[in-house]
Amino acid sequence: MTSILPILLATFLISLISFLGVLFLFLNEKKLEKILLFLVSFSAGALLGGAFLHLLPEAILESEASFEPFLYLLLGFCAFFVLEQFVHWHNCSVDGCVKTPKPFSYLILVGDAVHNFIDGVIIAGSFAVSPSFGLVTVVAVILHEIPQEIGDFGVLVYSGFKKATALWLNFVSGLTAILGGIVGFFILQKIEGIIFFLLAFAAGGFIYIASSDLIPEIKHQESKAKSVAHFFVFLAGLSLMAILKFVE
Repeated sequence: MTSILPILLATFLISLISFLGVLFLFLNEKKLEKILLFLVSFSAGALLGGAFLHLLPEAILESEASFEPFLYLLLGFCAFFVLEQFVHWHNCSVDGCVKTPKPFSYLILVGDAVHNFIDGVIIAGSFAVSPSFGLVTVVAVILHEIPQEIGDFGVLVYSGFKKATALWLNFVSGLTAILGGIVGFFILQKIEGIIFFLLAFAAGGFIYIASSDLIPEIKHQESKAKSVAHFFVFLAGLSLMAILKFVE
């Protein structure tokens, strides 16, 4: 039987990647403000690329019925829509909305937590095949997580969180990778169908966040030059996910 120790070490390493946002803690507010929308653009592309090129295809492969992944994708999309509305209503009173971080920032955290949990489950399954296959999977996940975590940090700061708070929340959401590794080690094989449900559900959430929240934030630019620049950064996020898919 595979030892749980390498799974715990690998998933803890994945969780630490969320601290990459510390690179931006020492930038002053003006410099950070200049790059935030670029990080939002990159994150939007990476989320869509992750959903359509990684999570959804994997969910289809895991499912025996071709329509079920799309059903769960729609369920994830609708669940994130309802969750965002709930957060919005919770932050509003009769006199109007209180000044809090934008609702989509909480969706980013939830979506990232689900995604990291899935990464942990996948890593556990990979180590069950062989230690070498597990290491290859860890490298692939790290390459996938680095751009996403940097982008998520930028989105959290842009939405209204302080830099230190954004860094801490991003790390907490990253800890679900460890939980996913533990679940994958002990009960993954006993719960039939859970992995493709989680993959498709997370894909729906990522599509909702990117299309409903992030892209609208970057598409209304008065400067044509900045709009073009944001679009190419968005394409860079998509392209990186496509390259990683090819590498995997």
